[in-house]
Amino acid sequence: MEKYKTLEIVQANSNSQVFTLYLNRPSLRNALSSDFFSEFPRALSWLDENPNVSVIILSGRGDHFCSGIDLSTLKDSFANTKSNDDSGRSGERLRRAIKRLQVAITALENCRKPVIAGIHGACIGGGIDIVTACDIRYCTEDSFFSVKEVDLAIVADLGTLQRLPAIVGFGNAMELALTGRKFLGSEAKSLGMVSKVFGSKSAMDEGILGIAEGKSVLLLPLFCL
Repeated sequence: MEKYKTLEIVQANSNSQVFTLYLNRPSLRNALSSDFFSEFPRALSWLDENPNVSVIILSGRGDHFCSGIDLSTLKDSFANTKSNDDSGRSGERLRRAIKRLQVAITALENCRKPVIAGIHGACIGGGIDIVTACDIRYCTEDSFFSVKEVDLAIVADLGTLQRLPAIVGFGNAMELALTGRKFLGSEAKSLGMVSKVFGSKSAMDEGILGIAEGKSVLLLPLFCL
């Protein structure tokens, strides 16, 4: 198994077909770095192609699920898109830089194995891009969410604007995206963004593992047709 800078893959136990993919930059609240956007699709591909994997749990190390894209990643990704070339060439470089980030998140949708997101603490910006691409979402009661991009004068164009309306409805999605306001796990449940709210992270981890272990045999044929 490949070693990653920003991720960690853990098998539930030696006999389990449930694997957890952790966002693993806890000191930076699991902010999404340039390395993440390279490693994430590779990790998902390995899990997808591994016949011993039936269900994937997506979680975050530390106190938060994900605080969004590391601002240094945006700077690095777009630094080479500006030059003295004509606007057409500059625009094409920008398009390719954004497409690279989008492809990494879309790898979740392309994965044939069911992916369950377990959200605790902050799920902001790019974190919402990630969880809206998952098949099932759960959270803790102390979790909070924000489509934060509007506050940075950028567009949530890694998938939130495309996927969130199908989950919470168009009007709710637009209100969240245009205001960037924080909303809690209880509201996420009422909006239909998550299926259940757990009292603590330990309770959520135990609950999700039970669901994944109990349903892995039934779900796998469904997602591998």
